[in-house]
Amino acid sequence: MSQGFSQLFQSFSFSGGAGNQNFLSDYASIKSGSYGKLLKAYYGKGSSSATGSDAKKAPTNTLDKILEEKKNPKISKEAQEANTNLTTGLSKLKGSVSALQSDKTYTNTENGQSASEKVVAAMKNYVADYNSVVTAAKRSTLTGKTAYVANMMQSTSANSDKLAELGISINANGTLQLNEGKLKAADVSKVQELFSTDDVMSYGSKITSRLQFANSNTSANNTNKTESTDKTESTDNTGTNNATGSSAAALKDISKKMASEELYAKIKDEDGNETDKYDIDKIFAAAKSFVSNYNQMFHTAESSSNSGVLANLSQIKNKTAKNADVLKQFGINVDAKGRMKIDEDTFKKSDMSKVQKFFKDYGSSVATNASLVDYYMTTQAKASNGYTAAGAYNVQGSARYADFI
Repeated sequence: MSQGFSQLFQSFSFSGGAGNQNFLSDYASIKSGSYGKLLKAYYGKGSSSATGSDAKKAPTNTLDKILEEKKNPKISKEAQEANTNLTTGLSKLKGSVSALQSDKTYTNTENGQSASEKVVAAMKNYVADYNSVVTAAKRSTLTGKTAYVANMMQSTSANSDKLAELGISINANGTLQLNEGKLKAADVSKVQELFSTDDVMSYGSKITSRLQFANSNTSANNTNKTESTDKTESTDNTGTNNATGSSAAALKDISKKMASEELYAKIKDEDGNETDKYDIDKIFAAAKSFVSNYNQMFHTAESSSNSGVLANLSQIKNKTAKNADVLKQFGINVDAKGRMKIDEDTFKKSDMSKVQKFFKDYGSSVATNASLVDYYMTTQAKASNGYTAAGAYNVQGSARYADFI
């Protein structure tokens, strides 16, 4: 299948040009509430104001109505059904992919069933479950899950030639179609290679990765609600918060704390006089939280296809790599994957004045990028409203994508 791809969102320049400055200025205005005040002032004109108990019953102006709808979204029965089908479908699809990754599928059984027959059966289940997920995603309001479905569809389109050799074609609406006869005639080793777990870049590995994140993106009780990326969003099977936006926001906050003067305030004696000692336990607790949130943000954000998220993650990685030797002096080691680990004894024996000086620059810089990761994940991810057949987002809602929505 020959089809071009569009990025999930338009790329942003981080070269410090005027466009970037304007964007950051707008972002600051949004965060400070200036836009909200302006909109309230504008839309409030001419609006009938409610008094007494009526003021509590209904929004008083256009902006309040918009905010009220955001807090209590009205979801159609069709969308509710799609949300349920998507959540269920993702779990089923994970199982059908696992069957195609299992060695047992590619061996003959004692009851006479050949490997070829088992592969065909497994592939039929995969195609059916894949199509159910794609169909549900296009009507679902669970934006966190549908983002990963879109990415899954892109991986499928990128492997269209290999899939075609096995009798699997991609329809105009992004669903799959299986030619059973062609698959039966194919070498089962080619199917096994396509879904190999040994190769992290194989088609099967990529689909599994997307399903893993999609399945852990939202808790079950949010199935029929508009998905949110705030701090109440889901946890994975370890109980760790798995919302990229919230982990980035947490890293931003703790990075600012590590860069603050308050954290390094000297301990006072019984008479209230300042000593020359630091509250090392307090500083270590903050550093430990910094490391934890740093790792969590990368764990949840690296699979994103949002160019703004990826650009800021890259900047944070580069800053950390350049300062790896200094971090190591404080007992914070960075591994080959860019993850951090802190040694308590080494950190507590470090010169806290040096720790403070280092994090004043490094911590502030990380906070800036983490803030932008949070922004892109929680704001830009909701801008799209449709898919191309290849799984690329239709950001503008253009009519040329109407058949795929």
